[in-house]
Amino acid sequence: MPKVSKYDRTSDPHKHITTYTAAVKGNDLDPHEIESVLLKIFGETLTRGTLTWYSLLPENSIYSFEMLADSFIKAHAGARKVQAQKADIFRIAQGESELVREFITRFHKKRMLLPEVPDEWAAEAFTKGLNSRSLDASRKLKEILLEFQATTWENVHNRYESKKSI
Repeated sequence: MPKVSKYDRTSDPHKHITTYTAAVKGNDLDPHEIESVLLKIFGETLTRGTLTWYSLLPENSIYSFEMLADSFIKAHAGARKVQAQKADIFRIAQGESELVREFITRFHKKRMLLPEVPDEWAAEAFTKGLNSRSLDASRKLKEILLEFQATTWENVHNRYESKKSI
């Protein structure tokens, strides 16, 4: 068995397939053996929920490694996208000397570059991204957003607009 880290849904399924395929092909197998080995030992590179997915594949439903890889990617790409979206939106934070209006503009631009992000995530991420150690306006806006639980991007923006003079 080539040394390949186990897939646990926290990384890109495409990358796992590529890494696994390269490891098997780099194992001095005869060309006619590669497909068989790819199919037979793929399950050994899975863990937890992905191993359960693999074990529930209907018997004799996969005829090639290409079919298995396509099925694997379709089954696991969605979970990775959601995880990436949430992680990406929560990485956006206000800089030490960045004004609130600059942060709102930058946050909104970065949000638009991500695949669709639920409004609740955007409101929560923006609130958490405000630097309360920064400017007075940032601290006050964060306090208001936390106190009145902004749940949509519109709530955040409206509260900012109403408190601009703070």
